[in-house]
Amino acid sequence: QVQLVESGGGLVQAGGSLRLSCVVSESMFSINVMGWYRQAPGKQRELVASITPGSRTNYADSVKGRFTISRDNAKNTMYLQMNSLKPEDTAVYYCNRVRLPQTWGRGTQVTVSS
Repeated sequence: QVQLVESGGGLVQAGGSLRLSCVVSESMFSINVMGWYRQAPGKQRELVASITPGSRTNYADSVKGRFTISRDNAKNTMYLQMNSLKPEDTAVYYCNRVRLPQTWGRGTQVTVSS
């Protein structure tokens, strides 16, 4: 069974930082490009960062320079370090593989206050 367990969200003031974690089942983690997605109310889910099994990364323009995606293969865990947070970063953040089909975990809420 696929495991996608996000954690680390919370409420933070603008300019602050959060570090999200996602524990991923090995069967998914080892062979897939993985990504962090976010979805705000009334908005489309967007891919904000991705990382390949070889740790090549890519970022949405909206988070480039502020967020860093990483992975720890030994722990089957990926991370999203979020710095200089803005209110527009407020969303539920999800971890998933980038390729289809996708199944979604519960996500973790990030709320950035002004």
